[in-house]
Amino acid sequence: SKLTNLGHLEMTWRSSVHFHPLLVRILHKSRLKYYGKPEKKMDMPYQAYFEVADGSGMMSMVLWNSLCPEWYHSLKVGTVLLLDKYAIKSSYPFKTHPTPGDSQMKRFATIERSLNVRDPPTEINIIPEEMVKPEWGLPEVKYRFITRSELDGLPHNHSCDVIGLVTFVGRAERARKREHSEDFWLYRWAHAIDGTSDQPFILELFATSQPDVFERIHPMTYLVCTQMRVILTENSSRTVYLTTSNESQIFIKGWHNGQPYTKDAKVKNFIRWMKSQSEADQIKKSVIGGYYPFPRPPDSFLKY
Repeated sequence: SKLTNLGHLEMTWRSSVHFHPLLVRILHKSRLKYYGKPEKKMDMPYQAYFEVADGSGMMSMVLWNSLCPEWYHSLKVGTVLLLDKYAIKSSYPFKTHPTPGDSQMKRFATIERSLNVRDPPTEINIIPEEMVKPEWGLPEVKYRFITRSELDGLPHNHSCDVIGLVTFVGRAERARKREHSEDFWLYRWAHAIDGTSDQPFILELFATSQPDVFERIHPMTYLVCTQMRVILTENSSRTVYLTTSNESQIFIKGWHNGQPYTKDAKVKNFIRWMKSQSEADQIKKSVIGGYYPFPRPPDSFLKY
């Protein structure tokens, strides 16, 4: 069929009613959002957004309502989609944006595509990777992996991806989303090492839309976390740790096969380092469970 591209859409969307099909690759994926309220009677008030790209640039794609339980877990980072009968609207101004792995990629931030069950009913087709042709010009998924030795030199709120061997994972804890709110965030602390520093990555891992992975993080697993944010604490020790963002994805053993990051150079370097390590020695240094107060409080009440 006749295809269009994202760049052409941005220029013509106000003057068009019907849009040609799009061929795009998913580069980023947000957590699933529930926006239901007691006074609003909606069967499936869910929303998720994806950053998708073709040869012309990158744009947000929003999945709405009952399409979320049907499609969310099938749409992975790296998946190629053929989309037809979608809607175009102005972008939601307060949406978070992931940091693209390719800094040169053009971002079309003024509009977004909406995929709905009706008005119009969107057609979503997943193209198997073996059928994707080079002449389609779809960009590859790129990452921003850092090593532990590079972390201390990064600024606050910097976006990065990490891989490491888990040496500690704490119990699941809860924090209120807002003061006096009955809604909670679920999170846990973890440490991971990559052989480039004596210090581990300190990771604050919030439960995103991957409960199966979140519950199974354990010592001695290879942990990959994407779209993490650098947090510099303001205490005297100037501690640095990483926290998940709205677009973070977490992977452990059993979930790595077929992921685009397996081709990344720093991931391959980490695997080579792990093959040189003694598993018995690493197990002795591993810890699980218990309360982990972090960032640590000051030594005295005066400093507090």
